[in-house]
Parts: sequence; structure tokens; C-alpha cells
Amino acid sequence: MEYQSCMISWVKHFVALPILATILLSLAVQQAGADNSRQLTVVELFTSQGCSSCPPADAHLGELTEIEDVLALSFHVDYWDNLGWPDPYSSADNTRRQRSYAQHMDLRYVYTPQMVIQGALQATGSDRRAVRNQINQARKLPHVDIQLGRKDEAMLVNLPESTHPVKADVYMVVYDKEHTTQIKRGENRGKTITNRNVVRTLKRIGSWKGETMNLTSPLGETGDACAVIVQSSATGAILGAATVVLN
Repeated sequence: MEYQSCMISWVKHFVALPILATILLSLAVQQAGADNSRQLTVVELFTSQGCSSCPPADAHLGELTEIEDVLALSFHVDYWDNLGWPDPYSSADNTRRQRSYAQHMDLRYVYTPQMVIQGALQATGSDRRAVRNQINQARKLPHVDIQLGRKDEAMLVNLPESTHPVKADVYMVVYDKEHTTQIKRGENRGKTITNRNVVRTLKRIGSWKGETMNLTSPLGETGDACAVIVQSSATGAILGAATVVLN
């Protein structure tokens, strides 16, 4: 059974150096003409409305959504749902994504609230100092310049050519700007929680091997915004991300 505690005193705040070296190698892609000022650092909060230690991390994520070069996303996991309060935004897909990170980072188990930064670093979601330090580290990594567009109910994705070998997955994330919920049961009973950038759907829409590529993918469920994330298949490191407003 997965460990359910919201806080772990010995949580690792940084990926081991050999793994980070591998990530840096996998991120060495050609960026001809890319505007570095547009680079997005992706912060993923794995949270649950049933977790009593999650509201401070939810508030922290809300602060991060206001930073221009940060794409902060709230992934609600489902393993708290049978402990008093079924989170209306929880998803088995979100839990699988968190478990994948645990494997890449050699963590013994998943936990909430966890923030994963650029798919390469992780910390307790309420630890502002650790998270801000890791965001600053992630900003220094190379990135893929992704171009997004929309045609009717489909997203148009353009990826550049890379002069280095790369094997990556392309994900589309549809999310809502904000949801406020009154919690009636469980550890947060009686509280009103506001969640920002709540992920509604997550799906893999293709793979990228470094060639110039154009993808078209239907949106499916609509939301307030859509992000496309390119992620190393080998390490889980995020190579690039872009987002567009839908509504």
C-alpha cells in the first residue's frame, strides 16, 4: 500500500548528480533562433483535497502561477479518495505520472504534497526555499522551443529539428485556471480550498526523435488553457513546454 503521510522529513530535494548529468546530456538539443526569455519551467504539484498538509502547498502553487516564466500545474492524485473525501479533480492518470517520477528519481514511494520541477528535481510542495532554488537551477537548462496554435477544436504543435539524438514523449495537458471547493469530510473537513491550474486531462499525443515535426491533436475535454510538454522518455526530464489560453 502506498505511503499516505503528507509530510516526510527526509524527502530528497535534489536528483543524484549522475542522474542530473544524464538529464543535462539528454537536454542538449539545438536551439537555433530560440528566444530564451520564453523558456517555461514546469512545476507540477501532486496534491489531494483529502490531505491535511496539502493546502499550504496549494497556496504555494497559486503563488507560482503568477511568475511569468513558470508553468505551475496542479495534479490531483486518487490514492487519498477512499480516506474520507473523494477529490473531484483526482485522476488515476495523475497518480501514474507521479509514480513514473518516483521510478526515475529512485524514490521508495509517492507522497503528497510533492512538487516536481522540470521533471528532474523534487521537494515537499510547501518548502518554498527548496522549490525556488530548484526553479532557479531548472532555468539554466537548455530547452526545446515549442510553437503552439489552435484550429477549431484541435491543437497544432510544431517541434524543431535537433542536431543531437533525442527520444521524447509529447504530452497535452488541459487545465482550468481555478476551482474553489468546500470540503465536507476527511482531514480537511470544514475548510474551503482553492486550487489553481487544475489539470483536467493528460494524454500522450506523440513521440519526438529530434526531427522537425508537426502534430495535430483534438482537444477533447475543454478547459481554460492547454499546455504541451516534451519529456525525455529515458529520464523523465522535461525538455520544453508551451501553453496557450483556450477560454
